[in-house]
Amino acid sequence: MQKVVKTFQKNKFQEIRVGVTEYEGNDLIDIRTWTQRQDVEEKTPTSKGVSINVKLYPELKEAVLALEKELKDAKLI
Repeated sequence: MQKVVKTFQKNKFQEIRVGVTEYEGNDLIDIRTWTQRQDVEEKTPTSKGVSINVKLYPELKEAVLALEKELKDAKLI
């Protein structure tokens, strides 16, 4: 299984893709930078990113919610 659930621009040449993938029988959440290379028409994945087991989703969600609170408290968002 490989499915991208959200893509957003990082800068002019790169984007972040968030999705679900499978590697060696493990279901993973993948958050990765994809870039536009001169010799390739489509964007390609880079080594910059993180893949974590889907079983860790509750901890990831808790971390993102804590980050959101911190950013709001600091009036950054």
